[in-house]
Amino acid sequence: MLEDLTTAASFPTAWPAAYPQGYAVVDVETTGLARDDRIISAAVYRLDARGEVEDHWYTLVNPERDPGPVWIHGLTSDVLEAAPLFQDIAEEFSTRLDGRVLVAHNAVFDWQMIAREYARAERQAPVRQRLCTIALSKELGLPLPNHKLESLAAHFGVVQQRAHHALDDARVLAEAFRPSLRAAAAGSVRLPLQECRPLTEWRDTATPRIGQQAGGYSGYGSSSSYQPTSWRPSRKRPACPYPNPGRYEEGKRLKQGMRVAFSGDTSIERDLLEDRAIEAGLHVSTSLSRLTSLLVTNDPDAGTSKVVKARQYGTPVIDEAAFGQLLRDVEPASEQ
Repeated sequence: MLEDLTTAASFPTAWPAAYPQGYAVVDVETTGLARDDRIISAAVYRLDARGEVEDHWYTLVNPERDPGPVWIHGLTSDVLEAAPLFQDIAEEFSTRLDGRVLVAHNAVFDWQMIAREYARAERQAPVRQRLCTIALSKELGLPLPNHKLESLAAHFGVVQQRAHHALDDARVLAEAFRPSLRAAAAGSVRLPLQECRPLTEWRDTATPRIGQQAGGYSGYGSSSSYQPTSWRPSRKRPACPYPNPGRYEEGKRLKQGMRVAFSGDTSIERDLLEDRAIEAGLHVSTSLSRLTSLLVTNDPDAGTSKVVKARQYGTPVIDEAAFGQLLRDVEPASEQ
């Protein structure tokens, strides 16, 4: 529908008055995806109201633990040992974020990682809204083969130089966000802004610092005291706009509108998984019924009520890792 508006040449003559006045395009590299993982590098491109770059900033961060998948981000313990702690760069980070909408690719992940780091430093990030470029690309109806950053970049002719390097990923996203924003403005598209609620408490137990491990990835044994009541107050989620297409079939893609339920502990924070599912167009259900399309659980042999009902109803069951893979390529809802 908006194909003609997504060309680099389109520039709206009238800019929507309701659009934000500035953006902070953010990318963070982390030690992993779980709630006790840490940021090891961060980059911010500040953009004005129309998506033009004002400046950029990048820093390494000492995570005070094992750096995790070095083969992905390339940051070793030796490199990070001399880097500043998050509490030492929190003020500068705040200056870059203050008064702006946080923009990221899969923004809920970057936001929650940032919120936890600020809580550890006994501060709050000055962010009130976020915008996910995956959600925006869906609003624009961009003909992307999947929701990877590289696909969004390729659509707008942006060349990626160092994948999984926070500064280059942020640059690529900023360059792809500009034409996306202009296309949205030209089409008077409502931006998919989401509220950011800061984490107010976080207590870490003694955590091995970089250089203290005997070797391997012993840092993953660190633990945290999670304060669920202070992370996100109870809220009513928006209704899923898509009809339920039925049950998930093994070997096929998830489809927008499918009803998904979760049971048991997850390695990635439950709120994060649910937000990812919702942003992908799925319906997250707190209970399981005959209408449920899929149950996600890491313990299919557990005797929880959802697992028991899934067996009774014949509801498909997959684990968290498989669900995460499926979320990368969710089939759009059928045209009505």
